[in-house]
Amino acid sequence: MSSDSHHIHDFLRHLLSATANASLYGMAHPQVARLSSQAFASIDAILQARPEIALLVVENELVIDGHPQDLSLFLGRFTQILKSRGVGTLSLLSGITKNEIEALISGLAKQTNDSSQAMTSSEHVRMGTVELRVSDSGGGVDSSGHQKPGITLPDLPQAELARLMELYECVKRKHKLQIHGVVDVVSGFIDVFKQEGKPLLAMAALRDTDEYTFTHSTNVCVLNLAQAMALGIEGQLLNDIGVAAMLHDIGKLFIPEEILKKTDKLEYGEYEIMKQHPVKGARHLLETPGVPRLAVIAAYEHHLKFNLSGYPSVAAGWQQNLCSHMTTISDFFDALRTRRSYRDPVPISDIASMMYGMIGTDLHPALTRNFMKIISGLMEATV
Repeated sequence: MSSDSHHIHDFLRHLLSATANASLYGMAHPQVARLSSQAFASIDAILQARPEIALLVVENELVIDGHPQDLSLFLGRFTQILKSRGVGTLSLLSGITKNEIEALISGLAKQTNDSSQAMTSSEHVRMGTVELRVSDSGGGVDSSGHQKPGITLPDLPQAELARLMELYECVKRKHKLQIHGVVDVVSGFIDVFKQEGKPLLAMAALRDTDEYTFTHSTNVCVLNLAQAMALGIEGQLLNDIGVAAMLHDIGKLFIPEEILKKTDKLEYGEYEIMKQHPVKGARHLLETPGVPRLAVIAAYEHHLKFNLSGYPSVAAGWQQNLCSHMTTISDFFDALRTRRSYRDPVPISDIASMMYGMIGTDLHPALTRNFMKIISGLMEATV
């Protein structure tokens, strides 16, 4: 465990202890006051060196700053308390006060089903639910107050495909990646999801043609955004998850085309070269100004399995990022559902059976179940 993670866990232990005591004895008890002070001192020290700590509840798992946490008694109890109080996301921001920590403890300690007693956010403590967000808004409003036109679903695939192809060709010609172009494409997807009001239906824009080099990354981006939005993720983190998905396979641009396009099984030496693309991609992104750190991580980790097999090889105890887990799931699903020169798309029911069989070994359990709920919803919506 890193030093930062250790300090965060210390804070959560103090917070949980204070909450447990407050639920038994009330906020005025001296023991609660002592634990509250310890919790505040812990979080204040952490936030002196960083702007925010973000916690996310995914089913019965706790994710901290994008990293799923190992199961433990106190983290499991803390996660259950958050769920019981309707808190799916909890962000603690730099500048947090002792009064805000005490209000958080008081809210977590209450045992009530009264919706009027729901916990509320403050300036430096932001709370939200984890749910599929449905919006009836259109394309948004520009600075002059006029409605922005937005991109409609039928127009989106060809428009973004052309732009992505142009960006990839620049990289193949040894030019630096123009990250702002990728960010624009991802922002377009997010805008369309919000315009349509039903992110599931935006997945109908996925293509299954054999223009694989370009459309696969686009499809994985759409699938990642659908996963993230279903978990209630929004703002800059949502954008970064989309950019990471769009760039996860960029390392393949540095692999010989005869290997990429080979229809027969790769020989040992060819496969070893293919396995270099996560490292090559991560290195290229690391050297490109403006690329989110999350994109570098996802490029490096997207062929790691949940049990840390796969490639590249990593040390025991490696903490794989939440975005990487999402990308692995999206990547596997789209690789099978996309038409290739040597096979037809695999039926979604068959892919689902495979994915359920890979839970806990190859794929993250909670995120895979979340993903399959999204796919089921898509199938129901398009019947």
